[in-house]
Amino acid sequence: MEFYNEKVAYENPLLSLRIFQSQRNHDFFINWHYHREIELLLINDGTLDVYVDDSCIRLAGGDVAIIGARELHRDRSLGEPLSYIVLQLDIEQFFDHSSMPYMRFFSETKNPLSRANYIFRENAAARDEAASCIRGILKEVTNKITGYELAVSMIVKQLLLLLIRNDTKKALAEHEDFDRARLRAVLDFVEEHLTDRIQVEEVCKLANMSYYYFVKFFKKAIGLSFTEYVNYRKIKRAERILLTKDLSVSEVGDRIGMPNMAHFYKMFKKYNDCSPKQFQKRMLAWNRQ
Repeated sequence: MEFYNEKVAYENPLLSLRIFQSQRNHDFFINWHYHREIELLLINDGTLDVYVDDSCIRLAGGDVAIIGARELHRDRSLGEPLSYIVLQLDIEQFFDHSSMPYMRFFSETKNPLSRANYIFRENAAARDEAASCIRGILKEVTNKITGYELAVSMIVKQLLLLLIRNDTKKALAEHEDFDRARLRAVLDFVEEHLTDRIQVEEVCKLANMSYYYFVKFFKKAIGLSFTEYVNYRKIKRAERILLTKDLSVSEVGDRIGMPNMAHFYKMFKKYNDCSPKQFQKRMLAWNRQ
């Protein structure tokens, strides 16, 4: 089976998503592919068969489907006129410090996100609300009224909340409660010490957990390992510094506790698909438009 890694190009670098409306008027197969973004499909008119790994979902007018990050998929239109909306988004970029604990619902460590499609099949109200969210995002991105980036971010979070609250079969990440107070102290400590080299052993004492228990506990609660989380937060801080301070890349690396430039570049590219300088130029060019 041949498949390819689709690189999703964002129109606005401030929003880690792509949304577009498309039409087909004949039988057509899209080859097997995957991408790091999750994808939502909304059918306006017509019929579309969506194949995700070894399963097939038939979608008609008003139907919505979700495909997880890096899930292998393809689709086929069935000859009649087809109109549909595609929303692709890098979900990590829509979580901030306060909402980070909910990322675990979408980490796909237990089940692929496509398992949640039963929500749209069995819950008409949830399906209609999801469709409204997708149309709302398309409208905001198309019209580009001042503040639309804020509007899009809020609608995306509304969509994620919709999935969490309607997942009666627990298809998303495990839902066991965890001691938020203990983790909150750890997350606050990370935010306050992003300029330092943060060691796991330090926060283990803060959480009053053994090293091995803390590592498992944190991964299960957040959906990222502690090291991944710290690197993610450091890069988010670096992005802000690049856009607000007149500093060299090496100085930015020092500011976030990543003095090793090779490591800084590697981590930055992991989350942005570009170097710090490229990110800065792209953002500043967009803001001048």
